[in-house]
Amino acid sequence: MPSPNFGPRRNGLRPSLIVLHYTAMASFEAASERLCDTAAEVSAHYLIGRDGTLAQLVDEEMRAWHAGAGAWGGQDDVNSRSIGIELDNDGSCPFSAPLMSALEALLPGIMARWDITPQGVIAHSDLAPTRKFDPGRRFDWRRLARQGLAVWPEEGAVVAPDADAFSSYAIRFGYPDTETAAALLDAFRQRFRPWAQGPLDGQDMACIENLADRFVVDRNVPSD
Repeated sequence: MPSPNFGPRRNGLRPSLIVLHYTAMASFEAASERLCDTAAEVSAHYLIGRDGTLAQLVDEEMRAWHAGAGAWGGQDDVNSRSIGIELDNDGSCPFSAPLMSALEALLPGIMARWDITPQGVIAHSDLAPTRKFDPGRRFDWRRLARQGLAVWPEEGAVVAPDADAFSSYAIRFGYPDTETAAALLDAFRQRFRPWAQGPLDGQDMACIENLADRFVVDRNVPSD
């Protein structure tokens, strides 16, 4: 199901990230139509339906238009650095079992072909905290992490809340350094503590410190 919305990766860049999205549309068919519409100017490398249907829209060698403005690990032009996967979900309901199974079958091959580590599998909301909210609070990141397809914090002692320290750890883990502490906390919670509420707490601190200590991003990769 080829999409015309793609171009060459810029500056010799190759994928080091996989970005997960939800379609926020009513159906697989509606999403595929939009991702293949030249007027929409959006696309992704893959689209997975709620029934597990898998469609490749853009060749992995090419630059799909899925990430938009944002950054991860101090690097922008995420489109040139990533493989984009759209998941057929509206953001308000659980992700179906067939969809998750298809995703879990797809990810290992992409990761092997491009030497992408579990740390490189991220959310759209991770790279654009104030602009995007997908794949959302209902996506099961821990399930992927159990299979070595993403990362998850280890249990640790609660740490006293410190907004400056939280931002420092979040940026060390990979989040953009242009965001407010509130935006970083929300993006972090969407992925790692989806139902947490209220101000920054000790569990937030323990989780982000653990992630930052175990998964420091390489900020020396080629830039634009």
